[in-house]
Amino acid sequence: MKTLKIGIAGAGPAGLAAALMLSRRGHQVEIVERFDEASPVGSGLMLQPTGLSVLDTLGLLEPMLALGSRIDRLYGADAKSGRTVLDVRYDALSGGRFGLAVQRAALFHTLHDAVVKAGLPLRTGCTLTDIRLVGDRAVLLDASGREAGAYDLVIDASGTRSALAAGSPRAPKVRELAYGAFWATLDSDGLHHDRHALVQRYDRAKVMIGILPAGRAREGEKGRVAFFWSLKAAHLDAVRQEGLDRWKAVLLGYWPDCAPLLDQIDDWEQLTFARYAHRTMHPPVSGRIAFIGDSAHSTSPQLGQGANMALLDVAALAHALDRDSDLDAALAAYAAARRNHVQLFQLLSLAFTPFYQSDSAALAWVRDRLVATVARTPPIRALLASIVSGTLIDPFRSAGLSESDWHAVRAAPDARGHLGARAIPT
Repeated sequence: MKTLKIGIAGAGPAGLAAALMLSRRGHQVEIVERFDEASPVGSGLMLQPTGLSVLDTLGLLEPMLALGSRIDRLYGADAKSGRTVLDVRYDALSGGRFGLAVQRAALFHTLHDAVVKAGLPLRTGCTLTDIRLVGDRAVLLDASGREAGAYDLVIDASGTRSALAAGSPRAPKVRELAYGAFWATLDSDGLHHDRHALVQRYDRAKVMIGILPAGRAREGEKGRVAFFWSLKAAHLDAVRQEGLDRWKAVLLGYWPDCAPLLDQIDDWEQLTFARYAHRTMHPPVSGRIAFIGDSAHSTSPQLGQGANMALLDVAALAHALDRDSDLDAALAAYAAARRNHVQLFQLLSLAFTPFYQSDSAALAWVRDRLVATVARTPPIRALLASIVSGTLIDPFRSAGLSESDWHAVRAAPDARGHLGARAIPT
């Protein structure tokens, strides 16, 4: 592929990673961001072996390990009976895989610092609303209809509510999901919790409360946890009107150990309510525009794959541009490379979500009694671990990646202090 002039819409993790990877492969990139200052949004997330392998190729695995918290286990129990509902352990698979819980700010700052260090242009305060093809150039338009830049290729990394995706001939149908979640990043002082596990409590499928050790936003800062509570979007105003004290009392009734976290919340402004939608663009290309991350595919965060899928998109697109000298063929190759993996995990997420976030008592009963029992058998334990890892089918080869050597990562002197060697609790 000749050197391309590439415009990247959005300075989130997907856009920043795309700028780094493509600039290192000789392309001229420019990031265009709608906010006056590029900044992180959200609380915590899980980086899986898939996303971590992409960060490794960018030389950013070590700083992320230094900031994040190793996750060995996903554990969930019924809030009333204490019955184990979910117990997924990465060691059900060979290879030494693990998850890494991070603050979204940590992922953003690590990528943003690398972009700044590389001297890549990042233009802020420009809201992009449309794109038109002029000859063989993709021209971006801002909210006033003025030209915001002309490029050989535009990469849309502007998220689920992307105006560019919505205006595309490929615009997917959007299914707004009934349940969202309150999120907050809080200090863990006084909290009794497993520092290497995502722990959740459920009341059927209508209530899900979780604590995720999320590490540090920057070196030198203290570690924090991401705290979340699922809520039907239609009930949001009613919950706020009842007041914080009522909300806290409900949560403490389910999980008294959360008290040190709830004591830190004095205002609704400390909580971010995230709304979710399910959408998949087929294919994730249209003319001279490639869609990556949430602009191409989004769903509930139940499987914890969002950021990882976006990073895989970046790697697959860069690999396709490397392999084919014709841009149209390269974009078609990108779409083909991501098709099976995206469709599988979009389907799995859509299928799993109602078991954890819905009004169905029947699905919760099945989850708690049948699924939880079957999940203890060795084949299903390994299957669930591969789903959580994002490796149920191989996502690496089609993206031109090799999975990182996790045993070597764990053994590295710089990693041992952060990843730890503590046995997974029973």
